[in-house]
Amino acid sequence: MHTVDQLEHALRLAERLGFRIRQEWLGGSGGGACEFGGQRWLFVDLALSAVEQLDQVVQAVSDDPALGLVPVHPSLRRLLARRQAA
Repeated sequence: MHTVDQLEHALRLAERLGFRIRQEWLGGSGGGACEFGGQRWLFVDLALSAVEQLDQVVQAVSDDPALGLVPVHPSLRRLLARRQAA
C-alpha cells in the first residue's frame, strides 16, 4: 500500500479514536497531538513528507487505550505494532 493511502487510513483511525484533525502548513517545525478545550487534537504538518506525516499520526494514536477497540487496516496495524514494540 502506498504511503499516502496509509496516511489516509491513519487519519481516519485518529478520528475514530476521538482526535480532531488539523492539516496545516507548519513549516516543518511542528505537529503532533495535544489536548485543549476538552478536545484531543492532531496537527499534521503539511510541510513534511507523506512518510513524516504518517509517522506523526502513528505516533499520536499508537498509545491510545481505545486502539484495540476500533478496526484498523492491516498495513496500518503492522506500522502500529512496530511503533509499540520500539
